[in-house]
Amino acid sequence: MATLSPRETTQHITEMWEKSIVHRLIDYIRIPAKSPQFDPDWAAHGHIDEAMALAENWCREQALAQMRVEVIRLEGRTPVLLIEIPGCGEGRVLLYGHLDKQPEMTGWDSDKGPWQPRLADDRLYGRGGADDGYALFAALAALQVLQEQRIAHSRCLILIETCEESGSYDLPHYIDALGERLGQPDLVICLDSGCGSYDRLWLTTSLRGLATGELSVELLTEGVHSGDASGIVPCSFRVIRQLLARIEDADSGRILPAGLHAEIPAQRCEQARRAGEILGERVFARFPFVPGARPNAEDPTQLILNRT
Repeated sequence: MATLSPRETTQHITEMWEKSIVHRLIDYIRIPAKSPQFDPDWAAHGHIDEAMALAENWCREQALAQMRVEVIRLEGRTPVLLIEIPGCGEGRVLLYGHLDKQPEMTGWDSDKGPWQPRLADDRLYGRGGADDGYALFAALAALQVLQEQRIAHSRCLILIETCEESGSYDLPHYIDALGERLGQPDLVICLDSGCGSYDRLWLTTSLRGLATGELSVELLTEGVHSGDASGIVPCSFRVIRQLLARIEDADSGRILPAGLHAEIPAQRCEQARRAGEILGERVFARFPFVPGARPNAEDPTQLILNRT
């Protein structure tokens, strides 16, 4: 195949999705492959294995040069799918996704459901199609288009796990087990994020950090009757509020310790500004606020920077 123009490439990929991928995503949505946190008996139920088999079979049907497809299983852990595609370009690229799903939850329209795929107005509804069933298909389709046009690409590894929605507690064990095969990637592409709109390509370059911990307050060495101690012994909840107030300003949400702050690079500020101009109120209008609730700020750019 001769090198295609961007418009022709878009059309070619669209045809690939329509002919080869969408109906597989529909089959995938029907599988209640809930993450282990939501289905402790996942191994006995077999839904994760069914989703893995669907993905593996589709991969083996694709005509990529010297591609190696393997399902890897460590004892007592959810499986991963590893696809290796040799390349003639420089560097190593690791592409990531997952096949496990969030639970059913509520709020579905009457004609839709978590395991009931529905294609309407070019959008596919159902649990897991966007988070994160599409990732494998998108990654392999992109590489296939490059190879068809004889465009050089780096050595690529696609790693698809099945424990992400539970916190990926199985993934580190596979990273250790596959250390030599994974090597040291020069670029990691995580195909598991949102997008601002459907009319352009979006990249997530940074996310807010997350710190977890346990906080307990003890004021007495043993339990006493509340009617006897109230008003004399300080309220433990009030002490907790005072401790938290040392970390976060309750009115603004600003984190107070200077050591937890970092300067946002100028290029990230400029990217946030441009994204805010493009998206406008869509940054916050898509969230189902209850009457009276408001976003942290009205400025879309500031809200985007809040996530950085």
